Amino acid sequence: MLFSTTHPTPTPMHIPDGFLSLAVALVGWVVAAVGVGLALWRSREALGERQVPLMGVLAAFIFAAQMLNFTVAGGTSGHLLGGALAAILLGPWAGILTMTTVVAVQALLFQDGGLLVMGANITNMAVIACLVGYGVYRGVRLLVGERRWSLLAGGFAAAWASVVAAAAACAIELGFSGTSPIGVALPAMAGIHALIGIGEGLITVGALALVSRARPDLVEMGRAGSVGGFRWALTGLAVALALTLLSPLASPHPDGLERVAEDLGFIEAAQEAPFEVIPDYVFPGLSNEALATIVAGVVGTIIVFGIAVGVAALYRRRVAVEA
Repeated sequence: MLFSTTHPTPTPMHIPDGFLSLAVALVGWVVAAVGVGLALWRSREALGERQVPLMGVLAAFIFAAQMLNFTVAGGTSGHLLGGALAAILLGPWAGILTMTTVVAVQALLFQDGGLLVMGANITNMAVIACLVGYGVYRGVRLLVGERRWSLLAGGFAAAWASVVAAAAACAIELGFSGTSPIGVALPAMAGIHALIGIGEGLITVGALALVSRARPDLVEMGRAGSVGGFRWALTGLAVALALTLLSPLASPHPDGLERVAEDLGFIEAAQEAPFEVIPDYVFPGLSNEALATIVAGVVGTIIVFGIAVGVAALYRRRVAVEA
């Protein structure tokens, strides 16, 4: 048999409804709205026509790669966040828009992350991760200069810092919600995500190394807009789709947030989504769980790619008309 029905599916990764209070969730929406609004405004100048397909490629790659949970330690898994990678290749503002697309599709289509707390997930995974990652990356590159190893060192540091920063923000949100004291949640979240950040850094370095060989113009500071046409984008989409074939091999262990919730005793606060489309990354109607996971990944990857390209193209066209 090609696919076994006992393969694990990727574990849910984002904050579910029930973990945050209504007040904190609303603050998350406000911060997310300001961050995304600022990204849209700043992207009026930064988003070039050739960047549009790259947004789709990165959104598809990050979505597919996030399904591949990897084991870190103590029965815990991690997964690619992707905010630093998106910010490095696209700039922080287009990176925020790309990550927002990924997080929104995961919540609405796959019930990965709550609807009420989607603003907090966007704040953590899109706004904070991209801004922190880009700031660290630029700092390293400016400090050591335009050397090849500085690209990789900057990418690793940016990826690690983005994961820890997003985890710390989540811990603070849990603390202000009364779910778990900040003094308990913060070291727990920062500790486990410091390990996950190492995996994030290695994946980011690998991706940057491949991109720098195939398209060095994409990683040269100040030249991120010089991207090829849609033939290149379709190649990138094919790579992302290939990653979904590995999704049944994802680690079955709980991810960092879920592990902390179990250890600190607030896992039962998680609430089920009010509706289901493709819950838990398992395509409905398929009895073979591994195949259902792959199909769900393929569908999600194509949808994320299409939305990211569509939004970027429409926004770019609107800006051109207004100009």
